Order: sequence, then structure tokens, then C-alpha cells
Amino acid sequence: MTEPSGKRLTHLAESGAADMVDVGAKDETVRTAVAEGRVRMRPETLDLILAGNAKKGDVIGIARIAGIMAAKKTHELIPLCHPLLLTKVTVDIEPDHALPGLRVTGRARVTGKTGVEMEALTAVSVACLTIYDMAKAVDREMSVEGIRLLEKTGGKSGDFRAGSA
Repeated sequence: MTEPSGKRLTHLAESGAADMVDVGAKDETVRTAVAEGRVRMRPETLDLILAGNAKKGDVIGIARIAGIMAAKKTHELIPLCHPLLLTKVTVDIEPDHALPGLRVTGRARVTGKTGVEMEALTAVSVACLTIYDMAKAVDREMSVEGIRLLEKTGGKSGDFRAGSA
């Protein structure tokens, strides 16, 4: 299945069937990815979370751990993803009073034959969902927004930075 740009969707065989990419012949390189997302909420909800008064506990700390754990299980959640021996995963969660809400940034690194974009995106997604879960009792109108890849390095396809095209 060839796209107009001449590039092919890598997880589809010529027949259109789902196909896990064979990375066996690829070189091992250091690969990194950074993703972001945000959880928009009422100002009072943000204040409650920052004060550490959420009924379920430390929202930011638990969301950070959930994101890291999720990155490590990406291959179990996303069909056709390869299991990776991640060398580093971080999840940073910062308040943004102008939003109002929390901004989540996930970073993943591996020395391997395939990229870690999905791991960074999964870390951010699950961290955002955990924030929602832990604060939904006080604010069901929260929204998870803007989950996207910001950058990736390494591998045959080269580096990518959002907005640089």
C-alpha cells in the first residue's frame, strides 16, 4: 500500500494485511523520543492537586509512575509494536495556570533497532488518563488534549521535530 508521497505504511503487507515490521537487519542505534499532552481542568481542581489534597493521593507522583510503567508495556497495548529494552523513561508533569491544567512531557530512550515514539506517546497518554482518573470525583469536565510527538532522534529515517517541516 503506497502513499502519494511514495512512502509505504510499514505495518501493512502488500496485501493490506497487518504485518509486524522485521527489524532484524537494522543497525542498533541510540533512539530517543519526546511527546507531550495536557489535561485541562477547572482552576480549583488544579489548586486541589497542587496542594496535595486529592482524595486518591499524590496525583502528579502517581501519574508519573503510571506513565513510566505504561511505556514499558507499550508492546502489550499497541498491536505490532516490538518489545524494547528501554534504557530511560521520564515523565514530567508541570502546572500551567493559564491553561488551566497540567502539561505532561514523556521522554523515552533505547539503544536498539526500532524507535521509541510509541513508548513516549503511551507514557504521556497514560499519565494524562491517570490524572483524569484521580481527579474525576471533583471535575468530570476535565479534558485530555494535544497528545503528540514533539521530536525523535536516531534510526534510518533520521531526526524529527514537530513544526520543523
